[in-house]
Amino acid sequence: MDERQKNILKEIVEGYIKEARPIGSKHLCTKFNCSSATIRNEMAALEKLGLLEKNHISSGRIPSEAGYKYYVENLMQPKELTGEDMLKLQTIFSNKNLVVSEAIEQCLEIISDITNYTSISLGKASNENFLRQISIIPLDEEHLVALVCTDKGIVKNKQFTISKNINIAEVIKTSELINKMLIGTPISKLAERLEYEVKPVISKQIKQYETIYDIFYKAFNDFISSKENFHVVGKTKMLEQPEYNDTNEIRRLITKLEDENEIKKIEKNNDDKALSIYIGKETEFDDNVTVIKTNYAVGGQKGTIAIVGPKRMEYDKVVGLLNTLNKWLEEKGE
Repeated sequence: MDERQKNILKEIVEGYIKEARPIGSKHLCTKFNCSSATIRNEMAALEKLGLLEKNHISSGRIPSEAGYKYYVENLMQPKELTGEDMLKLQTIFSNKNLVVSEAIEQCLEIISDITNYTSISLGKASNENFLRQISIIPLDEEHLVALVCTDKGIVKNKQFTISKNINIAEVIKTSELINKMLIGTPISKLAERLEYEVKPVISKQIKQYETIYDIFYKAFNDFISSKENFHVVGKTKMLEQPEYNDTNEIRRLITKLEDENEIKKIEKNNDDKALSIYIGKETEFDDNVTVIKTNYAVGGQKGTIAIVGPKRMEYDKVVGLLNTLNKWLEEKGE
């Protein structure tokens, strides 16, 4: 491929990303100061190479999956974040009160807003986590949330429904006793110590200790058994793109974004790159999307952050955003 063909491919990819409609020779003639016949010949050559596809409803061309791939690997330049977008992320990065999992979840919200795509985090808990605190948050007379936090910044919560005759004050008192006795305990040892050390103590101080004990046992057991966690933000954002205007297509993609097993496919095709781009069939998640993701390892917590959008994604913007996020995660991990 010569330089003119590369520039034409770049113009078609970026034009189609921006306009969401096939790019014709007329637009390119003006841009490259060439005759219509010359441009059509170059477009035909790019189509023969498998980098462009003919659109059935017009004479214009659109990028193929291979065309997008060549563009991101050879022609694209990551776009720097605007000052406004950078400030949004810096507000989170500079907040020392946020643990890692909380910061990542807040980042997902901002990423989804900036890109108008779906953002996902898939995390793995380290075996070296120790209990930092368990907190009880009453929601009303019959519902409460048990919040478990580790020294590595991993936070998990579990909601419980309790009977009206359970005294919330006694539940909170039990959490205070557990914190006194178990802070610094390896997560893997919590259930054992709760049973043999804490239960005998609360049986003497808490009236309905069996029922209340069960709340904490389930909260810890859920934490221990959950080796992975994922968080999805902006499920419907990418479906606002014109390629997803079919009701059946929308339903199909939403179903996938709500399915834990489908989401985990995003992590399957992992590699050692700081940032990876998978287009269409490469994603293993869905043939009609692009997945751009980065891996992180911060404070004993490992995981993946992914952005899911149409194949007609603003690659330069997303890559620039994830590069910024990656840099912050690296600094956080030092």
